[in-house]
Amino acid sequence: MRLVAAVLLLTLLLGCALPRIEPAHGPKPTLRFLPDAPPRAVVLALHGFNDRKAAFAGFGAFLAANGVALVAYDQQGFGANPDRGFWPGADALVDDAAAAVRATAAEFPHAALYVLGESMGVATLTLMLARPDAPPVDGAILVAPGVWGGDALNPFYRLLLWAAVHVAPGYTLTGKGLNRRPSDNVPMLRELGRDPLTIKATRIDAIAGAVGLMGKARAAAAALRVPSLVLLGTNDQIVPPGVQASFTRDIAATDCTAVRYAEGWHMLLRDLERERVWKDVLAWIGTGRPLATDAVPCRRLPDP
Repeated sequence: MRLVAAVLLLTLLLGCALPRIEPAHGPKPTLRFLPDAPPRAVVLALHGFNDRKAAFAGFGAFLAANGVALVAYDQQGFGANPDRGFWPGADALVDDAAAAVRATAAEFPHAALYVLGESMGVATLTLMLARPDAPPVDGAILVAPGVWGGDALNPFYRLLLWAAVHVAPGYTLTGKGLNRRPSDNVPMLRELGRDPLTIKATRIDAIAGAVGLMGKARAAAAALRVPSLVLLGTNDQIVPPGVQASFTRDIAATDCTAVRYAEGWHMLLRDLERERVWKDVLAWIGTGRPLATDAVPCRRLPDP
């Protein structure tokens, strides 16, 4: 039973539950929230594992009401893509993100451009920004970083996953029975449970791919040099808060601010206290500082 439970836990690593993108041409944004006037800033948002672009609906409406645009798309292997449920590969996700940044910058040439990742989306944008040819952005917003991979992952879990992916890569698992809560927003979680585009049963090879992506992102923190805002939930039961804190301290950017929410969970942008998080992001976009009085430089973030 311990072996089964360990593999099941891996299905919850990054996001709990949300048209095929060709990297050469760049993904076409499929969800937009635009203010009435030309936006002063635009946020390109990357969703988490098993999630989809609709994860940013409430947040996007809030930003648009305050003069900031939000653009999001379903990453390959998720959401409305025809390959939903199949892992596309880390390079494909990162290539798509870079293409999306360039396309968004071209569409909004007079607006400041920020990239936001939630959970697995943080891993994707971290690897994108760590590339030598990374497209320029004005800042990165890292929400509940999904960076539990590589050396940060228990060696037992790594061995178990290696064995499982070689024996039954197409076998699917759910997180039922693990008693892990991604959020305190129960109505939202129930809605996700009814959403046909949210993946509930995950292929083992997709879990392995996500773990590999997270491990690479964890190691790339030292190459993340753009101004960054890292948002963490004290009650995160999906990615260990200690792993997130270690990643945050390793971020190389000299302009890096971290906020840890005492009432926050993994799905910070959809938790019951989400509006506080939204307001901190909006303030940081406008001034470089969140409203939270307990914000600290990333390198000084204590362990939880």
